[in-house]
Amino acid sequence: MKKIFLSSLLLFSMLNAETLTLRESIDTTLQNYPDVKSLQMKMKQSKLSHRSATADYLPQVNLNGQYNVTQTYVLPVNGTFHTLDDTGWNVGVNLKQKLWDFGKTTSKIASSQKDEDISKLSLMDFKALLAYKVKSFYKLMVVEREALNVRKKDLEAKKAYYAQAEALVKQGLKTTADASRFLSAVYNAEDNLAIAQASFDKARNSLSLYMDRKIDENVTLENAVLQESFNTDANVEKEVLASNYTLKIDNKNIEKNILLHKSAKAEHYGSIDAIASYNHFDTLNTYDATTAGVVVNIPLYSGGRVSAEAQKVEISAQISKEQKRSRELALKEELSNLLLDITRYNKTISAKKAQLDSAQETKKVLDGRYKEGLATYIEVLDATSQVLNAKLGLLEAYYSRALSIDRIQYLKGKI
Repeated sequence: MKKIFLSSLLLFSMLNAETLTLRESIDTTLQNYPDVKSLQMKMKQSKLSHRSATADYLPQVNLNGQYNVTQTYVLPVNGTFHTLDDTGWNVGVNLKQKLWDFGKTTSKIASSQKDEDISKLSLMDFKALLAYKVKSFYKLMVVEREALNVRKKDLEAKKAYYAQAEALVKQGLKTTADASRFLSAVYNAEDNLAIAQASFDKARNSLSLYMDRKIDENVTLENAVLQESFNTDANVEKEVLASNYTLKIDNKNIEKNILLHKSAKAEHYGSIDAIASYNHFDTLNTYDATTAGVVVNIPLYSGGRVSAEAQKVEISAQISKEQKRSRELALKEELSNLLLDITRYNKTISAKKAQLDSAQETKKVLDGRYKEGLATYIEVLDATSQVLNAKLGLLEAYYSRALSIDRIQYLKGKI
């Protein structure tokens, strides 16, 4: 009855356990993480900056007015000047329209568009980086959960060995050294189990903070995420260089600085503006004044400021190009190392699987030999450690390979 009750309780808990998928973890984090929201607001700021820059090519209309409680007027009478204090007011409308400035404003507007593009790419890059971090936490939870299960089975096995050794001691088939050594192994297994539990809880807590949602200790995870394979073909480098968000941002910065350089050079030539105004004056006399015409502004001397600004922007464009080249080299180096790591982990996984099979077979043989008095407790514990280390080593290799694959996906800009 007790076994039936425990089995029913286990089945009930499994049916009611929370299920958390990797995709859900990523989507929830992207929705709730504060830095995503701040970057979205910065993107809106960039859009408004672009609108502000575009306004420079639209008509600028101003309404002005003035009222003077007292004002002194000078009146010539018979060759002499007389003054008179009186009130006065005026109101008017002024209009200014930029006609041509040799591409200065156009280049500035285009550069502000690049800022908007950069803000969008920065948001996408951060989302990809955040997804990479969530994947690492999620897969670490899977690994630590599996390691926790391995440690639990190891503890059960050590307790069984200890109970078996005590029984054999009572029968006079083994010495107390056997029982004592197995008891020591039980204590060590309990300590390792506590460490594994803490590691799992830490990974669960980290992912919970990123998701801004509590994760149940008995949550059901996708164990298959560790089995992901990766095709290390020759097109990986081309794909990374073509789709990496950081390189795209560098390209936009180069284009932006080129446009700013054009704008700075155009400032040497000045601008042509159309102006128009209408003003109504009510002072000693009432009259209207209108203006309509074209204004030409040509800078003759600015103390070298215009030339210096143009040179500064030109240097900035050159710096952006060199930074992009440097980043390309760093990406190629990182990608090459990741591909080498994946190849190594594939071999490690194959070796660990073979080692695990061999260790399990050896353990079965030694368990039987120990019962017959043909093997020592040292051999049994050594075989048990070989199985444990092979299982944990296999999990570590799977996790390390998964991290390398996920890093390449991030470099590709994949979420």
